[in-house]
Amino acid sequence: MAEHILKNSFIAIKVSDHGAELKSLVKADSGKEFMWQADAKYWGRTAPVLFPIVGSVWNGEYKVNGVSYKLSQHGFARDMDFSLIKEAEDELVFELKDNEESLKKFPFKFSLKIGYKLVGSKVTVSYTVSNPDDKEMYFSIGAHPAFNCDINKDELLFEKDGAAVSGSLKSNVIDMSCGCLSDKQIDVETAEGIVKLTPGLFDGDALIFEDRQADAVTLVSAADGDKLRVTCDVPLFGVWSPVKKNAPFVCIEPWNGRCDRVGFEGGIENREYGNKLAAGESFDTSFEIEIL
Repeated sequence: MAEHILKNSFIAIKVSDHGAELKSLVKADSGKEFMWQADAKYWGRTAPVLFPIVGSVWNGEYKVNGVSYKLSQHGFARDMDFSLIKEAEDELVFELKDNEESLKKFPFKFSLKIGYKLVGSKVTVSYTVSNPDDKEMYFSIGAHPAFNCDINKDELLFEKDGAAVSGSLKSNVIDMSCGCLSDKQIDVETAEGIVKLTPGLFDGDALIFEDRQADAVTLVSAADGDKLRVTCDVPLFGVWSPVKKNAPFVCIEPWNGRCDRVGFEGGIENREYGNKLAAGESFDTSFEIEIL
């Protein structure tokens, strides 16, 4: 399992072939590490890609043309080795293609390219999903980056169109017994866009914000004032830290897709926030992580 490094005078990143996963983001002048380092005591991953589903499918199964297939939470791409297809001074691009094993779980041919590009103190993470087959393809894709923080003191600033979100954000609630969306919703109160982190904030598991309620979320360190901003143009995103573990990290997760609702029994083409690709077409999405 190889790891690849990109760096400039502002930041340095490290990316693994396994899952094409971002493993490190370091600020050059201070040497500060911003990425969670995958301590399995809390959570053994750093920034996995979620493909070909985001979250869980109801009862662990989904249907394609009436045939049932099994998929575990967040799909399989995060646990597969990618090929490095481009390596430049400021850019890395990895690719994963369907194989015999993936077709047993996800009956579609695909190409998934994940790119990392440095521009100043910013890294752009891009996803390109292509359909090389002669039939339509259905999928979801999302990111799950985890950032070091003080879960008892740090803050999150939610912004929309460059302005702080006022009032409150509406968050959907996961049923932890099955990992699917319940009918419950909670209001997450903000003060000029700021939500103070507390372990209890995630007692109901991930906070899921739909309907493009924010397009940038900034993690603000209480200790040194450092800011890390995740900017994304996606239908929904999640914010998560492990339930009742007082874990020293928080995930800010741009999603093009979402788990099933409790009791959902439709086909893959009916999944909420799912994506469809015609034969020969591609889907592009990206997000930015910036040290401010």
